Amino acid sequence: MFPDPEAVLRAGIALLAILLPLWLIARALRGSRAGQKAGRRLAVEEALALDARRRLLLVRCDGREVLLLTGGAQDAVIGWLPPREAP
Repeated sequence: MFPDPEAVLRAGIALLAILLPLWLIARALRGSRAGQKAGRRLAVEEALALDARRRLLLVRCDGREVLLLTGGAQDAVIGWLPPREAP
């Protein structure tokens, strides 16, 4: 009733031959995306859910920050924030 040890070994090697390249590709893609994050110009710094539809977003663009209200009937720019002073 036990499977042939040679068949189990072949199945294990075949599984490894499939999973190893997939794992290597996933690691390479994850590593390439991490390098791109440093050069990005636009980032959502914080998000606050006001209710089920509306969100308040703090977005950074080229070192400046803007406050946005999204959702509801219309999106709105609340305003640009003054630059932060270095401590």
